[in-house]
Amino acid sequence: MSRPVPVPTPLSRPFWDAASRGDLVVPRCTSCGLRFFVPEPACPGCMSRDWRYVPSAGRGTVYSVTVVHRAPGPGFDTPFALAVIDLDDGATLLSHVDAGDPDDVVIGMRVRVDFRHFTDEIALPYFVPDTRHERLTTE
Repeated sequence: MSRPVPVPTPLSRPFWDAASRGDLVVPRCTSCGLRFFVPEPACPGCMSRDWRYVPSAGRGTVYSVTVVHRAPGPGFDTPFALAVIDLDDGATLLSHVDAGDPDDVVIGMRVRVDFRHFTDEIALPYFVPDTRHERLTTE
């Protein structure tokens, strides 16, 4: 995988530390309970500055998807599927989805988080099809 390595900021460092351990965390406001992503200085729901990172199960549904054919910058391999993921536990985030062929990623697809390591300190959460939630059909 080729792409620029993210550079953690003081605000995002706990997110990247958790990702390097294979854990997905999202900000949760302690005032209103809203889970949100990306981390911001204040909750986008109530503007409280009192929020904490909380664990996420990392399972969700593709809300929207696009296949990127033109690299957004140097170091990106194309094509790739970029999707808005509605996590089951409340947050929404933008992420890559690796289903083999980018055209196989569709709205409504169940996905789960997977991590791709760039360095010993940086792992990027990707999503992959969640086969645990595939429905069985009977004929």
